[in-house]
Amino acid sequence: MTTTKPSLAVWKFASCDGCQLTLLDCEDELLAVTERLEIAYFLEASSATVSGPYDLSLVEGSITTPEDVERIQEVRRQSRFLVTIGACATAGGIQALRNFTDVSELMRIVYATPSFLSTLGTSTAISDHVDVDFELRGCPIDRGQLLEVIGAYLAGRAPEIPSHSVCVECKQKSNVCVMVAHGTPCLGPITHAGCGALCPTFNRGCYGCFGPVESPNTDAMIGALAASGMPADEIARLLHTFNAWSEPFRNVAVPVATPTRRQP
Repeated sequence: MTTTKPSLAVWKFASCDGCQLTLLDCEDELLAVTERLEIAYFLEASSATVSGPYDLSLVEGSITTPEDVERIQEVRRQSRFLVTIGACATAGGIQALRNFTDVSELMRIVYATPSFLSTLGTSTAISDHVDVDFELRGCPIDRGQLLEVIGAYLAGRAPEIPSHSVCVECKQKSNVCVMVAHGTPCLGPITHAGCGALCPTFNRGCYGCFGPVESPNTDAMIGALAASGMPADEIARLLHTFNAWSEPFRNVAVPVATPTRRQP
């Protein structure tokens, strides 16, 4: 008796494709995944597609246009389980810096004919528009965590993704705290684990690529950075990167200065 494998779809919205490439980078593990799942829609990998509905959808990218809003709603209707992957899909991404300024002015400066463009005033997470079954953070996501999410779906259980901070990963790797030992600004205490403490391992401060940990103490973090002599505007900008529009970071971010047209 033949059995039909569950179907997997991978979708792209406003993003750099890095999280989709993480799936392709799984290589040998991806072959094992295809033995259990039919990759029905994944334009980054193949132009051959199979019509939905789909059992599992992985969604990369943020919502930035009216067309995106309509398309993500259709993806949600076509998906039994929907998992968002990466900072763009879970927090609006680096492009959410537009949310702090006047998008129409940016369009006027950058594009010769902005009237041809159709865009929203904000770049927002997928969960702001449709129900999401699980969010996988990172810029880009960690391939081990991605495989865990897919494996959990196949096993019919919840994904086992650590909820602790990057500081725990530093302890696990016996890293010396770069902030305590060297005075290096580091967002590790308020950043979700997943990178393996990559930057602190090489004596650099954490940039918050994996977004805020659950219930981050941002006030204490800001206080520690200020006590080290870091000016308020630099603290805000440190939080104002990949996950700037996530609520814990958004509330302390400063507006981005609107660029001016360079004189010839």
